[in-house]
Amino acid sequence: MALKGRPPNVKEVAHMNKVAELGCIVCHNRGFFNPAEIHHTKGKTRIGSHFLILPLCFEHHRKGNAKEPISRHPYKRRFEEAYGTEKKLLKQVSEFGTEKELLKQVSELLKKDNYYDNLPF
Repeated sequence: MALKGRPPNVKEVAHMNKVAELGCIVCHNRGFFNPAEIHHTKGKTRIGSHFLILPLCFEHHRKGNAKEPISRHPYKRRFEEAYGTEKKLLKQVSEFGTEKELLKQVSELLKKDNYYDNLPF
């Protein structure tokens, strides 16, 4: 059986990989890291849908728990009541990704001898 949706292009795959590397956003908000898989918030058929994604661990994504940890599938309402709306989590992921990228850039620059001249801010 084929999956619904269109395959992601190169830029979308790169974005999806970066987001997955962040780890589960729900687990992060609870103070720990858990590897993530990708949850598409707007399906996989719309243009740009591969950018509207959340990093969720298996338990928070699709394990099917109605109680803690609550899975997004099939319990969207319970999931959002417990952890925040997908829109709120998307905003947080975009900010978290930006912070992480900036910290990575700063870390790389600090390894160089002339790091004060190359800071991105």
